[in-house]
Amino acid sequence: MNTQEIIGKLWKLCDVLRDDGITYHQYVTELTYLLFLKMAKETKTEENLPEGYRWDDLKERSGLDLKTFYRKLLEHLGEKGEGPIRSIYQGAQTNIDEPKNLEKIIRTIDALDWYSAREEGLGNLYEGLLERNASEKKSGAGQYFTPRVLIDVMTDLMAPQAGERCNDPACGTFGFMIAAARYISERTDSFYDLKDEVAAFERSEAFTGCELVKDTHRLALMNALLHDMHGEIKLGDTLSNEGKSMKGYDLVLTNPPFGTKKGGERATRDDLTYPTSNKQLNFLQHIYRSLRTTGQARAAVVLPDNVLFADGDGEKIRRDLLAKCNLHTILRLPTGIFYAHGVQTNVLFFTRGKEPTGNTKEIWYYDMRTGMRSFGKTNPLTRADFQEFEECYHAADITKRQETYSAENPQGRWRRYPIEEILARDATSLDITWLQPEEEQDSRSLGEILTEIQAESDEIAAATKELTELLSEVEG
Repeated sequence: MNTQEIIGKLWKLCDVLRDDGITYHQYVTELTYLLFLKMAKETKTEENLPEGYRWDDLKERSGLDLKTFYRKLLEHLGEKGEGPIRSIYQGAQTNIDEPKNLEKIIRTIDALDWYSAREEGLGNLYEGLLERNASEKKSGAGQYFTPRVLIDVMTDLMAPQAGERCNDPACGTFGFMIAAARYISERTDSFYDLKDEVAAFERSEAFTGCELVKDTHRLALMNALLHDMHGEIKLGDTLSNEGKSMKGYDLVLTNPPFGTKKGGERATRDDLTYPTSNKQLNFLQHIYRSLRTTGQARAAVVLPDNVLFADGDGEKIRRDLLAKCNLHTILRLPTGIFYAHGVQTNVLFFTRGKEPTGNTKEIWYYDMRTGMRSFGKTNPLTRADFQEFEECYHAADITKRQETYSAENPQGRWRRYPIEEILARDATSLDITWLQPEEEQDSRSLGEILTEIQAESDEIAAATKELTELLSEVEG
């Protein structure tokens, strides 16, 4: 049984919990509690767990005794566990009311082909579950899960190196940092091929993050542990004063959350030069300020269109970015690739300069949005969609960019804009398009369209059910 087959089997167990009213996201969190115990047994690391609160202690129980003990186990590990164990289980509560359902999940997990799972990597298995959860619109998980293909493209282009400090200030389930660690590992066979002190640094310090949502933080901790990564993953708000200590990085890879602060209040950080209620603008300030001034520290950041054109503080922040960093590339992403439907996004690639001013000389744009095929659950983004962009991104391929930029090719996806032209634009807007959209044609088949419609209908039905239950609770 390969990893994908195991993921499929685990995912089907969610159907068992429908009658308990368990959501997809709650199910993945529940699985995390159970998988941690089972994986500790499989990897022979149970000595880190208190005696009497291990997998076999759970497996041997049934019925009401199992339900009672499971709740006690979660509470005990959250209070008495040490290190990451305590962090994963702190405040943990089960949403499973029916003992038979809990027993079925435990029996199924115990019967899986764990030898094959270990061979293919337990981290890969867990990542697969997280990705499956994010792909389900009804789970709501897509808000913190960046498409794997986009993570890989951004990571490969940034080319993290052993010895560098990497960070994601809005890390979700830690996908960017795991991709960065994998990039280095694949080019050195493994961390263990590095010198002892460098290998220890890679495992314990190189990859860090911060996540605001407690349940998502649990998933990030579990994901990191299963990839043998032990850097700090803070539970907190990067845009609070806690984020002031997050600096001195060589590489930042991130996809900050969309939206504004609740109630429209400004950021609580007291060190941001241009505080604003726009989360993304505050994250952007934090990111370029957190990079070292070596001339090599760099970032790739997913940001919505409003960051490119917002006036007032938005213009001041863009000018500050252009001065302090070399904002060399903006990738205009297609719509339909994120859970937040219709949100237009970009990837900004920039390098922090040694000097505080005059770092951006020109910006290259790549329009991956205009005239692209429709994207969605049944028509996902693939690595092939990025082929031209990746080929032309590197300085060695500058001639390819120039070919697409020439006057003879007005529909070329690359365009170069000198800094003088950018600074002369109204509000220093970086929101630039030049391609003329062709008459849009839906390339999906009738079956794909019907599938999308059904998915949207299911989402509406699930939302209606949750609202009805909430209203019933309020009235009660």
